[in-house]
Amino acid sequence: MSVRRLGMRSVVNWLGPFIGLLLVIALFSLMPEVRDRFLRVANLKNVVTQSVIVALGALGMTVIIISGGIDLSAASNIALSSVIVALVIDSGGSPWLAVAAGILTGGLVGLANGGLITSLRLVPFIVTLGMLGVGRGLAKWIAGNQKIDAPLTWVNTLMTRNPEPSWLVLAPGVWLMIFLAVLLAAVLRLTVFGRHVFAIGSNEITARLCGIRTDRAKIAIYTLSGVFCGLSGVMAFSRLTVGDPTVAVGLELDIIAAVVIGGGSLAGGQGSVLGTMIGVFIMSFLRNGSTMMGWPNYVQEIIIGAVIVAAVALDRMRHKKEL
Repeated sequence: MSVRRLGMRSVVNWLGPFIGLLLVIALFSLMPEVRDRFLRVANLKNVVTQSVIVALGALGMTVIIISGGIDLSAASNIALSSVIVALVIDSGGSPWLAVAAGILTGGLVGLANGGLITSLRLVPFIVTLGMLGVGRGLAKWIAGNQKIDAPLTWVNTLMTRNPEPSWLVLAPGVWLMIFLAVLLAAVLRLTVFGRHVFAIGSNEITARLCGIRTDRAKIAIYTLSGVFCGLSGVMAFSRLTVGDPTVAVGLELDIIAAVVIGGGSLAGGQGSVLGTMIGVFIMSFLRNGSTMMGWPNYVQEIIIGAVIVAAVALDRMRHKKEL
């Protein structure tokens, strides 16, 4: 294959998520029922704010998928972390302690995933599927199978659509999402750890033969993703103002889909933070536009499911052409 064709294919792959996002926005912008409201500043701020929870989980998932893994427990981890935040605040703990506890909880779940995958030599799908049930069950047990109402603190302002001071324009959680996205992109592209992540996803055996401690790297990868889920749980609590053990049910599909739509390959070795963020906004605009159109939830699920299948099919086709 010529260098020119490889270059053109790289450009197309890079532009694909952007084209998809523009098509989704154009689709709803042209619909008479919602075109007067869809592109309003208030609605755009609403979409961006609602994207934070999925985006934080997707940032962690990006690292996992690039390394050739998967994490089905992300949504349960988010729910468990949000319950821990609410429990600490409701028990009289400081908001800072609650946030730290939520992030730590997410990290510990990720550490458990990574430890089990490497020590038992089990595929990530099985381990994280089991942790999906464990995490959700722990959240319900800790919360007594009900919501935990906690006093209002500054944590509840992280996801407000009208932040104070007003010059912030967007919610503090949005700015934190942007900062972490830039930081993670730099880590993946400019550090040894980032090169190890891509190497493991491309060919784990070769990476091990090159001296990369793959088990240690995998534990670090799943722990990092767990930390992002813990932070997403903090944002979920901020948005709902309660610790709900049933929150984020099925959200792991949105998180994984955002990475795949953004160019991440389930075969490993490919993916980018920018692509993932575009994938997150594609999902968010799809859900927002569908809701504004008044379409029932089952229609939204059909659309999202079709998008996921199409994204995975395109990824498979791309890999076949490269062979």
